[in-house]
Parts: sequence; structure tokens; C-alpha cells
Amino acid sequence: MGRRKAVVVTHQRVRSGPIVVEALGQLGQAGFDVSIIDNSEAPAFGQPCQRVDEDTEIVIVLGGDGTILRAAELVKTSGVPILGVNLGHVGFLAEFESFQIEEAMKRVADHDYSLDERMVEHVDLWLPGADKPLEDWALNDMTLERYDRGKMIEVSVRVDDVEMSSYGCDGEIVATPTGSTAYAFSVGGPVVWPDAQSLQMVPIAAHALFARSLIIGPSSEFSIDLLEDSPSDGWICCDGRRQLMVPRGSRVQVRRSRDVLRLARLSGVPFTQRLVSKFDLPVVGWREQSRKAQSTGNGPGKGL
Repeated sequence: MGRRKAVVVTHQRVRSGPIVVEALGQLGQAGFDVSIIDNSEAPAFGQPCQRVDEDTEIVIVLGGDGTILRAAELVKTSGVPILGVNLGHVGFLAEFESFQIEEAMKRVADHDYSLDERMVEHVDLWLPGADKPLEDWALNDMTLERYDRGKMIEVSVRVDDVEMSSYGCDGEIVATPTGSTAYAFSVGGPVVWPDAQSLQMVPIAAHALFARSLIIGPSSEFSIDLLEDSPSDGWICCDGRRQLMVPRGSRVQVRRSRDVLRLARLSGVPFTQRLVSKFDLPVVGWREQSRKAQSTGNGPGKGL
């Protein structure tokens, strides 16, 4: 039997750091042939990405969520799982923290992990006069934003080819359940549990009376027309990486992809617990805190 193959994806600035060195050492001792890929520049929207070899057993990410999105490009359509070890800030997609690197590598060596399949979205960009679209995809989200930062874009939104609304805005986000805790969350979109087969569209600073988040099921499709009389051209971006200028008169269509992305999971921690922990949610409200403070004599007096 040949040696097992693993790919480590990290940042060049931490490549010689102790966490990376320890991970490489443990994988080597466990019989892996390991190659390292630095978090490099992304290709343009619609262009092919670098891929790992098909016989790769696992891709290990030593970095933050942005590095995991880089690694996702390497495994698209291959079925190779990704394991994230957080060296960044929130690290929502990561499974372990950096201080757990020894245990994480041991679990990888023992093949002691489960696979969590995440939905991916397919993106078609129809440029004016084109007879076929530019195709791309996203694990987190696709954004269509204004190219001229001093102006809005004017868009028409459709679901399953039925026009729902048109308005001016700074942009639109179409996110997967995985991406619902990222950019879409920061502009007021709902958190969607990762096993939900849905897509959500969240407008960015829409100048409209009705411009709410929309959530569609797995067989539906969003369409966004960048109108001919839009004050600005657009700018499309998938997962914060693959980008392109979008001229007026273009259409973007987003639907569920046939592909999935596999994340290696080392624990059975439910998504709800991860949400509370990563976002440090206030599970005890201020009213309850006030009551507890009063009952211990540390709160304001009854007359206040």
C-alpha cells in the first residue's frame, strides 16, 4: 500500500511557525506524504481553480475562515474533505483551535472523524449578448455590488423567473446556509442551520419600502438583473475571492449546486453550541442579570 497523501493549506507568514511545524511533523510520523499550499491569489470569476490530486486523503487548513474558503477551491468536485484548525479570529468553519493541534493530527492519522456535507451554490453570469454564461460557485456567498462606490446599482429581483421587486441598492448577497453566519449575517440576514437546503438573498442598503431577506428552497432559483439604466456597473464576487466587473444589462442566476463540500468533523458539538460559543451570545439576558443582581444585594434598590 502506498503512503497516504495530505495537503496543508496555510499562510506564508505562518508557514515556519510552531503550529505548522508540529502539524507537518505529526503527519510525517503517521506515514503521510504532505504538500503545502500557501493561501495564494484567487483566479478571476469564471476561471478554473487549482485542484488537489484525486488520491489526496484530506486537506488540512491552518488558518482562519478565509483560508478554508481558499482550500474549498482545491477540493471542489473531488470529494476530498477539509479539516480546519483555527489560527485566525472567529474561525466559524474550523473544527479545532491551534492549541489542540496535537489531538487534531492524531485524529487525522487514525481516520477518526466524521464528514459533514455542506451545500454549495452554483452561479451563472450572463453578460449582455452572450450565448452562454460564465459559471462559478460559492461555499459561503455570491455578492453583486456597485462598481462605482459613489453610486447605487439598480436591480430587478426574480425567483423562479417571476419578478418580485426592483430597487436601487449597494448590492445583493446570495448566501448558502454555511454563509448565513458571514457577510449576510452582518447586514441583518437570518442565521440558517447548515443542514437546511436553502438559499437566502439579503439586500445591502436597499432604497425601497420592500426589500427584505428572501429564503428559497432547493429547487428554486434567484435571478438578479443589473438594469440597463443602473447608475453604476456592478462587481461580482464569490466567497470574497473570485471577482469580475459586471456591465449594465447583465443577469446573475444562483441555484443549488449538484456538488457538495465535505468538512471533517472531530466532535459531535451541535451547530447551536458552535453558534453560541463562536459569537459569544448572551444566553443570559439583561433582565435576568438584573434580577440575579438584586437577589444578591448587588443591584439597584427597590425604589429605583
